[in-house]
Parts: sequence; structure tokens; C-alpha cells
Amino acid sequence: MHHLVWRLGPGWRVCSSAVLGGGIGTRAWILNAQVPGGYPRLDPDRHLAEIASAEALDGPGAGLMTAADVTACTVADDGGVSATVTSGLGVRGWAAAPGQGADGALPPGTVNIVVTLPVALSDAALVNAVATATEAKVQALVDAGLDCSGTPTDAVCVAAPDPGGQRGEPFAGPRSRWGARLARAVHRAALESALRQS
Repeated sequence: MHHLVWRLGPGWRVCSSAVLGGGIGTRAWILNAQVPGGYPRLDPDRHLAEIASAEALDGPGAGLMTAADVTACTVADDGGVSATVTSGLGVRGWAAAPGQGADGALPPGTVNIVVTLPVALSDAALVNAVATATEAKVQALVDAGLDCSGTPTDAVCVAAPDPGGQRGEPFAGPRSRWGARLARAVHRAALESALRQS
């Protein structure tokens, strides 16, 4: 099936909730792979590594999965920040829903967000950028008239240049210079994607 690839190259750090290469670290690429609904494999990280190998993606990377049509991705830019969103909103709800929750991976469907920034961020700012992207996604879903905060399997990747021993931008909240740009880019891409499905 289709997939999207960001070939970042050397000198990039990513903070993500990705199935493969999640966390904060040096990453040379990001992969957003489309898989069939009812995805049967129990080793998504291994499957993503196989797809990355077939794409000749070398070095460490981050891999996401979705059952959404990745060819219908939406992209928005704001002041040098680029956001790409793929979304399948068939199974959605509010994050703080009643119930026990479930162990293990849930079936992919998802709103996946990949953001690239042109400036280095501190560790704290990278984490803050993920939170800002998530807030902007929720705002977009509500603005689209949807009664939800997302799906059970949403994922976010934020990529920025490595600060190379320097501090990097200290903030990426929605009122900071780079966080505001990130929020606007994610909001526009997520809103466009949600409106296509509502």
C-alpha cells in the first residue's frame, strides 16, 4: 500500500509517539505507512522496518501507521513550519472517556501529524511542540463540527534540526514564535482533512 516518506538526512532530531523510533532522538527519516483496515500483524515496528528497508531508508528513523488513505494527506505551511496530516476519523471520541482502556496496540485508523521546523529546539521545546500540535488538532476537529478530540491511535512526529551542542529554541507553546506557527500549520492541515470527511 502507499506510504509517505520524509528523507531528513543527517543532523535532525525527532520527538514522536511513533510505533517505530518513538521518543526523542536523532532520526534520518520519517515514514507514514498505510495499512489495511483490520491490520492483522502483531509486530508493527518490524513491519515498518521492512517497509523502510524496501525504501532504502538508512539509519535511525520514525515509523507511523494508518488505515487512512495517505495519498489524501493535507499539508499546510506557516513561516517555515510545515505540517502534514493524514486522517481516518471513522472511529473517534474524546480522550478522557469512561472505561478501562486496553493493553497493547489498537487497530490503526488515526490522525497522524508530521511537523518539520527550520530551527533547532531544546528537549523541552520538542515535547512542548508535540503538545501544541495535539492542541491544534483538537481545535481543528471541533472547528470542523466533530464531537471528538481524535481517535484512539493518533500519533505525532515533530522534526527539527539538531542544536549541535547549543541550547536550541527554548519554547514551542502556542504563544511562542515557533509554536504559534506550528499550531497554525497543524490547524489548517487538520481542519482541511477533517472537513473532507464530515
